[in-house]
Amino acid sequence: MFQDAPIYHQLIAERGDVPASVRDAATDIHRRLQDVMSTGLPSAAFEPGPPPPGAAPRPHSALPPGQYPPR
Repeated sequence: MFQDAPIYHQLIAERGDVPASVRDAATDIHRRLQDVMSTGLPSAAFEPGPPPPGAAPRPHSALPPGQYPPR
């Protein structure tokens, strides 16, 4: 694709192969989504872990009691 562009080779040398990194990340996300869509369950990587030390318990609502989004 960019074989004839010297600036591309310079950018890869300076910054790394960003398009390849993005492709790898997209492939990984695609594979994970296929797993979820086929089983209905996320892989262990998506399972929630224990809360960090000293973390307060999370409420069941995204909003504190008595606060509601505007209508």
